[in-house]
Amino acid sequence: MKKIKFFLIGLVPGLIIVFFVLNKKGVSCSGYLPNSRVIAETLSKDFTYSDQFKAEMTTLKINEKFLKDSIITLGKIDFDRSHAQKKPCPDYVITYPEKNPVYEVTFEKCEEKAVLNNLKKLK
Repeated sequence: MKKIKFFLIGLVPGLIIVFFVLNKKGVSCSGYLPNSRVIAETLSKDFTYSDQFKAEMTTLKINEKFLKDSIITLGKIDFDRSHAQKKPCPDYVITYPEKNPVYEVTFEKCEEKAVLNNLKKLK
């Protein structure tokens, strides 16, 4: 019982200190989740748009800045409908916003580029 008390006396203050130190530096673990990794890798590639995608962007009045900064960056990948293991270019379905999605984008993430194939307005 004494060992547990000594352990907790050291653990609790240690966790509090680590929490405040890391919180001040803005550290987060969110970049390690599959959704975040796929989005980060996609944003690091050159974007290529299909003709259908360009037409839908024009119809829905969506510009490239909104597409990259909002739909892709803040979107949620639907891994159930995506083919993440497909070779050579896995394809993904991303919805935006995360709750009550309005837009759906289908894209392929290849080695050198991201090919955006389809854009749909859901509501």
